[in-house]
Amino acid sequence: MESRGEVNEIELIGQLSSLTEQIRRELGKKIIGQKEVIDDLIACFLCGGHCLLIGVPGLAKTMLIGSLARCLDLDFNRIQFTPDLMPSDITGSEILFEDKGTGKREFRFVKGPVFSNIVLADEINRTPPKTQSALLQAMQEQEVTSSGQTFSLPDPFWVLATQNPIEQEGTYPLPEAQQDRFMFSIEIDYPDFDSEVEIVKTTTSPQKVEIEPVMCAEQIRTFRDLIYRVPVADSVVGSAVKLARSTRPSSPECTEEVKKYLTWGAGPRASQFLILAAKAYALLDGRPTPDISDLRRAAYPVLRHRLVRSFHAEVDNINSNRIIDTVTDSVFKVR
Repeated sequence: MESRGEVNEIELIGQLSSLTEQIRRELGKKIIGQKEVIDDLIACFLCGGHCLLIGVPGLAKTMLIGSLARCLDLDFNRIQFTPDLMPSDITGSEILFEDKGTGKREFRFVKGPVFSNIVLADEINRTPPKTQSALLQAMQEQEVTSSGQTFSLPDPFWVLATQNPIEQEGTYPLPEAQQDRFMFSIEIDYPDFDSEVEIVKTTTSPQKVEIEPVMCAEQIRTFRDLIYRVPVADSVVGSAVKLARSTRPSSPECTEEVKKYLTWGAGPRASQFLILAAKAYALLDGRPTPDISDLRRAAYPVLRHRLVRSFHAEVDNINSNRIIDTVTDSVFKVR
């Protein structure tokens, strides 16, 4: 006989799967296609991780994130990163205020745009490391400190940072150690022909579309807690660890082919994120526990920004996705 707790969790899984489908429908009012990207974003958000978005300009990244924030009924701020952006432009600063009645002056902290539930850091590689680190520290600590005072960031707090893969001159690429703070790296590609035709039709004719909220903050916290309670088979955990270790050239699990193309692989944080992402994918599909297919799906967004390619990979034009193909085939014995 099922316990009350088990029944409740099964109900929550069904509720999450249903709400996810509603979010897809709401986003479909403005976003054409990009189903996998949307699912990856929802999975990353529910796991409590932050996300890198890689894509050329004009692919509606800002519209997608703003619409998703509306579906989740959360505050949303966009920060355009530029070379002259200062840390205080993100976190906030001390401003001198004067009480006109008493003439008394005092410094007060005015919160910056990072004090929002969802923050889109647009072209994060355009700004110097000093400013990048202010955002990354806020991501890690979930708080901002100014003049000895600590201010907690909203809960939930989610950062999505975009990078333009075309122009690299005059930019400040995130170091590998900083990229590791992001749970996912999601690549947004050009739409297919039919989707692009639909995009052109809908954006060049009069329309008034409103995105309706689907989830509330309390439900989000409930679902985040649910993900951590999802049971995972030891074999799946073992496969996740083996997947991460197979990207490390110094590890015995790494094949000679992969060693040729990598100088550095994913750390233990990748193993943790692989399992969390696999849990999220399973719940979004209405399944109570993840399997190997969820792990394979999680491998790409979790690993692609954690692999440091070698000179041979650069010369042979082997990108991270190709290397992950090889690693997953090796781990899961695909012939």
